Amino acid sequence: MFQALRSRWRRWVNRRIPRTDKQVFSQRNIFILPTGPGVVFGLLLLVMLITGINYQNSLIYLLTFMLGALLVAAMHQTHRNLAGLELTLVQAGEGFAGERIPFRFRAVSGKHDAVAISLACDEYALSQQHVPAGQAGDLELSAASRERGYFRPDRVRVETRFPFGLLKAWSWIRPASFGIVYPRPVPAPDAASTVSDGDDQESSRSVEGNDHADMRPWREGDLAQRVLWKRYARTGQMVIADWEGEQGSPHWLDYQAFPGVDQELRISYLTALVLERGRSGTPFGLNLPGQVIEPDTGPAHVSRCLKSLAVFGLEKPRDDSPSMFGTRARAAGSTAIGEGG
Repeated sequence: MFQALRSRWRRWVNRRIPRTDKQVFSQRNIFILPTGPGVVFGLLLLVMLITGINYQNSLIYLLTFMLGALLVAAMHQTHRNLAGLELTLVQAGEGFAGERIPFRFRAVSGKHDAVAISLACDEYALSQQHVPAGQAGDLELSAASRERGYFRPDRVRVETRFPFGLLKAWSWIRPASFGIVYPRPVPAPDAASTVSDGDDQESSRSVEGNDHADMRPWREGDLAQRVLWKRYARTGQMVIADWEGEQGSPHWLDYQAFPGVDQELRISYLTALVLERGRSGTPFGLNLPGQVIEPDTGPAHVSRCLKSLAVFGLEKPRDDSPSMFGTRARAAGSTAIGEGG
């Protein structure tokens, strides 16, 4: 029964607070309740009121109503801290599996100061942030990642207990954008690539002089370097030459270079090789099923390869998914690879 009530509560909150990168807090989506000290304070007021009624003591009445008025004023102030606050996700972070992934938010206060604002996601929290009225401030919250792929918090809790800590006002922002978690690198064993990038003349000579050569029509995803361009100039047909004993190119990091290894370990091997080539500045390309990244160098090229490895075989998170990692399912009938934004 408790689980059913919790699921119903989650669905109700999700309808009231849809998934978006920009949330403006108002009476519609701000919740307020007494804290533990607030409950004790309320019980104390009740005891004082009963005592005053019992003894008909005007001084007890005065003290009780003064403290009650203080509680009501604190409730309005606590609610006003969040009312009108605008919170926007401006950057979803990137990092390796097992690391904390940063998410940067921009907070813009309304007509009143946003005092002692806290952001929390799971066990990580950013506390006691102050945004003056009409001004903006950047807040960065980190969330723990466990596995590669798309990553976004289901909810980020926004809370304040100012003043006195007797009441807490809170709400959530449910980000629509996602970060990217790179695979955890694992040192790779020596393996030869199955991709060759010899020039046209070398390819032509190898085909003509090799009884075991096999020519096939060009298919999408084949490398331009493997096309027999002289034959194309003569016949107008694009063909690819494959032959026995072909040696792989050292400029290519190939998914097929680790036979008998499961997918996740292959991805980890390739991640380590990408980082190694990136540090050395050696040109390299990445060959994945369904995607080929041509050889290049530089931080942008390394980042592109890491993102492709991170989301290999995965779908983007669904809006209705509560999982921080979105869906881990493969796309139906496809191994298409998307790139994170």
